Amino acid sequence: MTLFHFGNCFALAYFPYFITYKCSGLSEYNAFWKCVQAGVTYLFVQLCKMLFLATFFPTWEGGIYDFIGVHYIVASAQVWMITRYDLYHTFRPAVLLLMFLSVYKAFVMETLVHICSLGSWTALLARAVVTGLLALSTLALYVAVVNVHS
Repeated sequence: MTLFHFGNCFALAYFPYFITYKCSGLSEYNAFWKCVQAGVTYLFVQLCKMLFLATFFPTWEGGIYDFIGVHYIVASAQVWMITRYDLYHTFRPAVLLLMFLSVYKAFVMETLVHICSLGSWTALLARAVVTGLLALSTLALYVAVVNVHS
């Protein structure tokens, strides 16, 4: 029954395209293998994208919500800034403060949610606002560091 369902779904999904291909002028130009190559390339790129996302942007099991991996991008930018050997000493305290806030953001947010007795949607909004502010602060510092060196 599962195989029949797969065949049915496959036919419903791809036969209209196949019929359009055969009835249009594309089949006269031997473009079938180009279409197959494009499809295989698309599937390969999608597989690579999924592997990349699963490797570098893992999910959290503790119920900590994050807006599309912003936290990981912010942490990457902070690590890049702190590991620069030519980082001016005036930027170092700000980068360290942002790194500290980034690392302990989950603890601070859970404490804030518990102390203020926030509901689930309010807590989610508070986490999104804090993540956004942290991201904007890191972006501003990143731009300042890059502009000083260019």
